[in-house]
Amino acid sequence: MQMSCKNLTASLDENDTHSAGRSVLYVCNCNGIREREVRAAIDAGASRPAEVFRARGCQAQCAKCVCEMRQMIAETRETLRYAAE
Repeated sequence: MQMSCKNLTASLDENDTHSAGRSVLYVCNCNGIREREVRAAIDAGASRPAEVFRARGCQAQCAKCVCEMRQMIAETRETLRYAAE
């Protein structure tokens, strides 16, 4: 069964490092991808989590980080949209 980001976030344990609203050093613990590396991939043009993984030379393992990556991509798009106005 595939879960949406909303359902996945709700189902995560409160001690999980991927819980919504937390600032974490690692976005993807499975692949050791840090927040700054995700942001660098987004700045380089990644518009989907798969492209972030590709930029880092890996692929999703447990996929708990995918929702956080999507949120980071959306926030960057929103920031760029406002900057363009």
